[in-house]
Amino acid sequence: MKLGIIASLVLTAALARAATPNVVIIFCDDMGYGDTAIYDSKLALTPHIDSLAKDGMKLTSFYVAQAVCSASRTALLTGCLPNRIGILGALGPHSNHGIGDGEVTIAQLLKSRSYTCGIFGKWHLGDSKQFLPLQHGFDEYLGLPYSHDMWPVNYDGTPAKPGSPKAHYPPLHLIDGNEQTDEIKTLDDTATLTTRYTERAVKFVEKNKDHPFFLYVPESLPHVPLAVSAKFNGKSGHGLYADVVEEIDWSVGEILASLEKNGVASNTIVMFSSDNGPWLRFGNHAGSAGPLREGKGTMFDGGCREPCLLRWPGHIKPGRVSDALVASVDILPTLAAITGAELPKHPIDGINELALLENENAKPQRDFFIYYYGEELQAFREGRWKLFFPHTCSQYIEGTTPGHDGFPGPAPAKKFGSMLFDLETDINERHDLKNEHPEIVERLTKRCKAYDAELQGDRRAPGKLGTETSLVFPTPRGEVD
Repeated sequence: MKLGIIASLVLTAALARAATPNVVIIFCDDMGYGDTAIYDSKLALTPHIDSLAKDGMKLTSFYVAQAVCSASRTALLTGCLPNRIGILGALGPHSNHGIGDGEVTIAQLLKSRSYTCGIFGKWHLGDSKQFLPLQHGFDEYLGLPYSHDMWPVNYDGTPAKPGSPKAHYPPLHLIDGNEQTDEIKTLDDTATLTTRYTERAVKFVEKNKDHPFFLYVPESLPHVPLAVSAKFNGKSGHGLYADVVEEIDWSVGEILASLEKNGVASNTIVMFSSDNGPWLRFGNHAGSAGPLREGKGTMFDGGCREPCLLRWPGHIKPGRVSDALVASVDILPTLAAITGAELPKHPIDGINELALLENENAKPQRDFFIYYYGEELQAFREGRWKLFFPHTCSQYIEGTTPGHDGFPGPAPAKKFGSMLFDLETDINERHDLKNEHPEIVERLTKRCKAYDAELQGDRRAPGKLGTETSLVFPTPRGEVD
């Protein structure tokens, strides 16, 4: 009788465990749509990243919310467009705002289902204590509070002299938990970041293998300034950027190997993507958007359509390729559906796409995407059609000379009028069809304005800097681009 009870309890525990799969999200910084072999890169070898496509699915129409760091990361973690919750651009040191206490992150969502949550990498949702990961659902944190180019170091790696453009930045420190630790002073220090994050991620998996966990690895690279460890320096044979990508692929491989070693790979969802497209003004220190137009800083698809690979053994059919329209805001509600977690009480922008993951014949729930950059509503996609409204954005490729060896080129602003593109036949967004299809322009405009009106009616304020902070700086600086 006792053996029967024990067997029943073991079975119940196993079923409960299967209903709460581990979640691993690896989120690169400024990696382009065309930077991995599985997305047709000819420069870097990425066998570990590619294996996620072989064993899972490759998405070819995956969008992040905005083509800039803080806004994009906000959307992934909260399921909300950044315009809804007031975090735009890229928050710099001394920012007087960050993620609000009322927002619900993926970590907080999963903690309600008894997950342990760790983040090892770049945060960028506010650098004061009240905004840091441990105050927003995570149990462990090692990483940088913002981008590693926000430091008192010149583009060539030399210390910034007083009065120079980067001299106003404070020293850049890693944060462990809520406390500052090692200073990142040089490019050689920067070259240790990928290894540091990876080692902590592997330890986290080993420590938490016996209960559900959420592991978030937001890489600092390949954002400039580029740096790579000695074991990958020159390894690709195609330049520093490709070396960095190959080291990130190594990191992915180490994390995947740790899942196997600890016996949890079969019950773990793994996602790989990037926060926005390549920062093309840096020339040979930038990646590639592949067939897409432009890159980071624009809402042409090169800026916001990202590589996305998903592996979930027993649920996602291996080797799938899907052109379904999916957005980063959809990750939170999809994980809620998978784990049985309750969705936030406030409105979100994400859509549950669990059926799409488990059934290759399922109809995607999302058929539209709305493109903001900063406060400006720039475009709207419905199915194959993408409508741009008149707007101004930086231009990094056409009519400009990109930078070289870590130094940026110019980023002149250009005004664009309304444009309509058929992304099924014109992925490069070159052939304006607005005059041929006025009825489509009218329909998309009406639908877009209705969504924007709803969002504007539910705008929530970001968190404001309070009196308690672990990072004390002399003067507030606000937001930088």
